[in-house]
Amino acid sequence: MTELREVDRYAELRDQRLAARLAAEDSAEAAGLDPFERLTCRTHRHWLHQCIGSAAHVVVVTGHRWCRGCERPAAVVVDEFAGAVRLFCPSCGRFPDSPANRQVVRACLRSLAAARGG
Repeated sequence: MTELREVDRYAELRDQRLAARLAAEDSAEAAGLDPFERLTCRTHRHWLHQCIGSAAHVVVVTGHRWCRGCERPAAVVVDEFAGAVRLFCPSCGRFPDSPANRQVVRACLRSLAAARGG
């Protein structure tokens, strides 16, 4: 019954693969999936790679999209055509290397692949 409600929550979305994935990840998250491993965003109702640039996806405490050295949000560039994701600090220009930021890049690459049907 819960799964049906989750699917209904996204019924208005045009992309039914996205709707199904959102619902499945909502259920998986309720069962223990790390929310940082999602390929979709329940807040924006998009594939993660489509909204990762939002300020809502900067998490200072964990370091997701954060440059600890400069204490600034990291910028993210997603090239859907090339299937590439680049994260960098607008202050120092470097990739803010951390487990959290590597996770952001991995999740975005997986989101790109899933959106393409892979």
